[in-house]
Amino acid sequence: MRSIGELARSSGLTVSALRFYDRSGVLVPARVDPATGYRWYTDDQVAPARLVAGLRRVGMPLAGIAEALRHRHQPAVLHRLLDAHLRRLEDGLTDARRELSRIRALIDPEEFPVTTRLVLSRVDLAAAVDAVRFAVGTDPDLPVLAGVLLDVEPDGVRLVATDRHRLAVARVTGKIDGSAVRALLPVDAVDAVRALLDTGAGITPEAHLTVAPNRVEVSVAGRVVAADVPPYDFPDYRRLLHGRVSGAPTYRIPVDVVALRTALTGGGPVLVREHDGVRAKVAVLGLDERGGLRVVGPDETAGPDAVRVGVNREYLLDALDAGGRGQLVLELDGPIAPLAVRRPDEPDVFSILMPVRL
Repeated sequence: MRSIGELARSSGLTVSALRFYDRSGVLVPARVDPATGYRWYTDDQVAPARLVAGLRRVGMPLAGIAEALRHRHQPAVLHRLLDAHLRRLEDGLTDARRELSRIRALIDPEEFPVTTRLVLSRVDLAAAVDAVRFAVGTDPDLPVLAGVLLDVEPDGVRLVATDRHRLAVARVTGKIDGSAVRALLPVDAVDAVRALLDTGAGITPEAHLTVAPNRVEVSVAGRVVAADVPPYDFPDYRRLLHGRVSGAPTYRIPVDVVALRTALTGGGPVLVREHDGVRAKVAVLGLDERGGLRVVGPDETAGPDAVRVGVNREYLLDALDAGGRGQLVLELDGPIAPLAVRRPDEPDVFSILMPVRL
């Protein structure tokens, strides 16, 4: 047996940290002396303690450390946990750089101009706008959602739209000249840009964007759409994305868009739910005996079913239309988790729909 001090020296954890992980139930001593309260550990607990120390040094949250210990004999699971944490760190660094650039511009706008220029495929940008436009908010009390966020990254731009009940994301790679910046493009300007992209058909394959925190300009074949950026902070959409990438979904189900649309609009009885005084038709999705997706009838909603999930039917139809014809992949994690709709060949283009309580 090792004392708590000996385990601290062997693992790189402090004595106070070991006491904390004991109280948290993450790394519990093999024995606690009932008279003195001294903690004792076995040699077999040295390796888990070193794993905890390493994860602690890279900022892994307590819940992630506990999960890593539970799966420490499953390398594939551990690698997924580490990859998800690394993505969180990288996203956090990108956000920090963006915020620091904005702060520097506030301190001295002349010395630190935050203007970034992009050259993107006109066709790809048009497809990205089409993939997110349906999710733009229309609530007049939430003007921050009445547009599409342009979140410029080192090698492209991510387009994001949400109305709180659904979120759509699409990414376009291209040539970037400047630093990371984000700007909210109002919905009227979004529609004007989409029309502009069509005017360039057969003339030029490129669209030129100039993105600053207060203004966005899009140029195609010499024609320009410009818009001032409203002074709103778009919601932190990455928090929801982190929930989607922290682990593999329980079910990834390929679906034929035409067949699913037919099943959703077949004219049979529908389930209706009311939210905030608005009645909406709800599509209830479950699995068939072969593990494929099926639309569950309203008379089948009684009884527990961990696979069953309800979503606003019109929102799901919109997401299917935005996803394009052919096959899509639906990701289900249970009745209270968001439903994701993805293109199988484009992982950066997807929609997330919030579930409806059944």
